[in-house]
Amino acid sequence: MKRYLHALMLVATMTLALLPCGARAAEAPIITGEHWTKTSEEMKKAYLLGIANLLQIEAAYQGTTSASDEQSVVSRMVRGLKGHTLDTVREGLNNWYGANSDRLQRPVIETIWFEMVVPGLQKNK
Repeated sequence: MKRYLHALMLVATMTLALLPCGARAAEAPIITGEHWTKTSEEMKKAYLLGIANLLQIEAAYQGTTSASDEQSVVSRMVRGLKGHTLDTVREGLNNWYGANSDRLQRPVIETIWFEMVVPGLQKNK
């Protein structure tokens, strides 16, 4: 439990550090390629760890009565990212944004979905 709290605090700190100064408290930050390419490798890992923890928490909350693919993206993300590690996802994002520097406005979570999860779903049917 202490490990999870530490990781969540690290993700929260990273998210706050990436917020523009004028952001209002009610706005949820969307991390884009611009943020990604300017962030340290450690912070990138923390961001991905936060996503992984949220997926694990949601899967645990659903328990044996998990939601269908139409009701939740959790099961699809887990299947689509099967075989990936935090490092392979981080490296994949680094490579994608490096090769697509004209698309830095694209949100990181969208890039994970379309460049890793969707192709992974095709492989892991």
